Amino acid sequence: MIEWFSNLDFLSKLYWSVATVGSLVFIVVMIMAFAGGDADDLGDVDTDIDSDAGAGFHFISFKNLVGFFTIFGWSGIACIDAGLSTPLTIIISVVCGLMMMVIMAALFYFINKLSDSGTLNYKNALDAVGEVYLTIGADRSSMGKVSVNVQGTVRELDALTDSQTPLKSGTIIKVVDVTSNGILIVDHTRKPIEPTLTEHETLQQGQNNLLENK
Repeated sequence: MIEWFSNLDFLSKLYWSVATVGSLVFIVVMIMAFAGGDADDLGDVDTDIDSDAGAGFHFISFKNLVGFFTIFGWSGIACIDAGLSTPLTIIISVVCGLMMMVIMAALFYFINKLSDSGTLNYKNALDAVGEVYLTIGADRSSMGKVSVNVQGTVRELDALTDSQTPLKSGTIIKVVDVTSNGILIVDHTRKPIEPTLTEHETLQQGQNNLLENK
């Protein structure tokens, strides 16, 4: 193996070295990424730069650079084996590496979006109507809990109120604000008005009552 490597020319040695090291690091990075780790913390590297593609889309990052050098190395080896010239080999390997960076940036962008979609955003509770679960003290004197529908799920969340009277359990409330640390500010609201009886139904009920009294 050592003899084989020593017989290679400089460009082949370069590409084989980059491809081998890049592949090993790439495997570690992908295992960490899909296992829930943060691959950008490897070696305290933090070179993420937001691109114009949108918030959360990172083109230059440790993960993407690893992908670049991995594909750069293997595509260069393939070009050398195909007998291409040195300038063409370099151009093709660089283009392939950049394409890999774009693919990996898009991959992790959508993975992060899927992950974030399940995270509770307390601001989504604004204007939600719910019910007091644990009594809330008047004028923010004590914290209670409310049951509200947030992001399609009924949740029991901490709440305070500016009302001058306590909001007891069972009180219908509306979320009017959310603090920076995720505590809901609520106020009491009227329960839904029951539909009124029509005149015909009122007369019919009155007649039934008269018949029963007889």
